[in-house]
Amino acid sequence: MTQIAIVTVSDRSSRGDYEDLGGPAIERWLRRVLATPCDFIRHIVPDGLESVRDVLVELCDQRGVDLVLTTGGTGPSPRDLTPEAMQQVVTKELLGFGELMRQASLQYVRTAILSRQTAGVRGRSLIINLPGKPTSIDVCLNAVFPAVPYCLELIGAGSIIVDPAMFE
Repeated sequence: MTQIAIVTVSDRSSRGDYEDLGGPAIERWLRRVLATPCDFIRHIVPDGLESVRDVLVELCDQRGVDLVLTTGGTGPSPRDLTPEAMQQVVTKELLGFGELMRQASLQYVRTAILSRQTAGVRGRSLIINLPGKPTSIDVCLNAVFPAVPYCLELIGAGSIIVDPAMFE
């Protein structure tokens, strides 16, 4: 069964000061769109290079997840280091994902140019960095997810099937 990890990157959520809204938003979106059963693994980690890097390595190398979706840590503030952590662990960065997510987001939010979403491959795992705001997560996933099943196939990861009606 395909394994999908959802990693919320947030100092406040990791301490329990703030409810994690991004992780549940991703899981709801996936359950609505996926036509194949998947195992979901959820993590909440603090912002920062090491915390994000270490959970990505664990999920890809030890757990062998097929898809990792992060939420949060993609802005310009000093603690927003999710893209930098991902760049330390991937062997191939897939810049088109970030370009398309920003383009789609600009239709709704003028400040989308400040977001630094990206994606990349580590072994047989695809990692996609998403924004932290649930409405932005939906916009970004709607934009890039049609390419995800084929990307997973190309890298030898587990397969997923999406409900074709969701992207008509």
